[in-house]
Amino acid sequence: MAGRLVGIVSAALRLVDLTVSYDRHPAVHYVSAEIPAAEMTAIVGPNGAGKSTLLKALLGLAPHIEGRIESTAKRIAYLPQQAEIDRSFPISVLDTVLLGRWSRFGGFGGAKSADIHDAQHAIEAVGLVGFERRPIDTLSVGQFQRVLFARLLLQDADLVLLDEPFAAIDSKTVADLMSVIRRWRAEQRTVIAVLHDLDQVRRDFPNTLLLARELVDAGPTAKVLSAENLLRARAMAEAWDEHADACDVPMRLSA
Repeated sequence: MAGRLVGIVSAALRLVDLTVSYDRHPAVHYVSAEIPAAEMTAIVGPNGAGKSTLLKALLGLAPHIEGRIESTAKRIAYLPQQAEIDRSFPISVLDTVLLGRWSRFGGFGGAKSADIHDAQHAIEAVGLVGFERRPIDTLSVGQFQRVLFARLLLQDADLVLLDEPFAAIDSKTVADLMSVIRRWRAEQRTVIAVLHDLDQVRRDFPNTLLLARELVDAGPTAKVLSAENLLRARAMAEAWDEHADACDVPMRLSA
């Protein structure tokens, strides 16, 4: 079944002929790759390469998905880009972090003392002690990103998806949040992050998936981010025709 998640044992995720389309125009085209479990994997590529679309497909949030997504994950946590989050709602840092437990107590329940304790511990872990009652609309971009990471900590997921987690934040915050990500890896969680800073990817992420709507390469970062692959990705992105006719060819499905 297109886009269905089923259990496997050899990888955290396996993509098989994955195609994601908007109005019959593919944003991700026939991508097949494996992403290792309990490891940190970066998704990189030129602007418009389909990186964020791929994350949404893994969550089942993309509009039209063909192919297969196989996963061992029991719980998935997702960090969207900050631009997608409305911060005008009057809510405190503590209550925002507690939303990480929403699936447990829902709209008609209430946070238990254990949830509040865990939320305060998560806030401490991201360096925001004393900010618990601050409204989120008073925070800087970096402070709010720390809040979102604290919320992820409460979700206790085995697969964590991060969409541009370090965009427009200062180097100190990047370093502190990378410490959280390394902690997830040490806890045998799988982390997949859309990133733009290739130097950071080479330094911090052992595995990389290079995308230009189609897969360029996937595997160990040093191999994937070769000069040849980066040049190929750029050429593929520049050759893509945004105004081409809609695709009428039936999507390929794996057996």
